[in-house]
Amino acid sequence: MKKVFAVLSAAVIIISCTSDKDRYINLTNGKTIEVEKDNVTGAMIDKNTKEPIYIYVDTKTNDTIYGKTGEVINGHVVVDNDKKYVYDNDVKVDVDPNSVEYKDGDQKVEIEKDGDIKIKDGDSKVKIDGETGERKVKKDD
Repeated sequence: MKKVFAVLSAAVIIISCTSDKDRYINLTNGKTIEVEKDNVTGAMIDKNTKEPIYIYVDTKTNDTIYGKTGEVINGHVVVDNDKKYVYDNDVKVDVDPNSVEYKDGDQKVEIEKDGDIKIKDGDSKVKIDGETGERKVKKDD
C-alpha cells in the first residue's frame, strides 16, 4: 500500500510541476504556445508573439478552442483542401428554393434561381447576369 501511495504522490507532483507552456497547441502551426486574452479585441493571442490564435488545443482538458471567442468547438473542426484546420462554423452554405449562398470569412457568393451570381469579397462586388453573362464590378473605397 505504501508503494502505491508513493507512486501516486510522485505522479501528482510531476503532473503539478508540468509547465503551462506546453499546455496549449496552435493548430495552425502545431507549436506549443502560451495563451492570453487580448485586452482590445477579447480574442486569444499568443503571449510571446502577440499574434491572434485561430484554433488551439488545451492538452489538459482535450478541448479544441476557437481563438476569436474562446468557445470550445470540439467536433466542429474540419481539414480543408489546403490541409489546414478550419472551424466549420466559419464556412456556411445556405440553400433555399430561390438561391444558394456560400459564406467563408469575408467572401460571399450567391447564386440565384434565375442564374444571376453575386460575389462579395472584402470591398469588391461582382454581379453576373445569368442570361446575358454581363459582368459588373464595383469596389468600395
